[in-house]
Amino acid sequence: MSFLIPGIVDIIDILIIAALLYRVFILVRDTIGYPVIISLGIIVLLYFFAVVLDMKLLTLLLKLLRDHWIIAFLVLFQPEIRSVIHKIGFRTLFQRRKIYLFAPILKAIATMAFKKTGALILIEGKQKLNEYISSGEIIDARLSTKLILTIFNSKTILHDGAVVIRGARIFAVKVILPVSHNLVYLQQYGTRHLAALGVTEHSDCLAIVVSEETGRISVARNGEIRSNLSTEELAQIIADETKS
Repeated sequence: MSFLIPGIVDIIDILIIAALLYRVFILVRDTIGYPVIISLGIIVLLYFFAVVLDMKLLTLLLKLLRDHWIIAFLVLFQPEIRSVIHKIGFRTLFQRRKIYLFAPILKAIATMAFKKTGALILIEGKQKLNEYISSGEIIDARLSTKLILTIFNSKTILHDGAVVIRGARIFAVKVILPVSHNLVYLQQYGTRHLAALGVTEHSDCLAIVVSEETGRISVARNGEIRSNLSTEELAQIIADETKS
């Protein structure tokens, strides 16, 4: 009976298959939905009972379906599959494009976090930040890592205040923002973080903060803040939250 005892390779094999099946189930559930899963489950159960009960006609029909299951699946669920391909493909391409557009910001943030250079960058949403931009300087420059690092260099006159990104350009610098008076955050964060919270309480922008004390990266959105983020997490947030 030793052949019934699974070895290490068998266990690894089973775990890999289980993980793959689980990911497929989650993908199908989130995109196509439960009706398709239920339909496939019914077909499998019908085939099982047809074989066990020796139902020749039904078994023959299901065998034909099994032999051509790919074609049958494509025909039966053509609208759902087209929707899945569109959603996944479009979303992936769109997110990659946004990450590519904002790559200079990510590089600059990583550098400033390493050097503990304080920074506050706003990525405009649908709402324009003109009421705050008027307090700063409009430069409308091409987005670049070197320019961002230069702006937030403590030796320049532009390092105080926030940088506003509009589209894929550095639109304004040295922008003064209102600070949040939320009691939850007042004792936890300094002026730069409170300014990020304050502006996101009144607009749909995404505010990125680098702490000059710890080098930690934070992101504020809708009056809430997430701290101690990695650059990978920041990239994902930018891809998910921005509308560019």
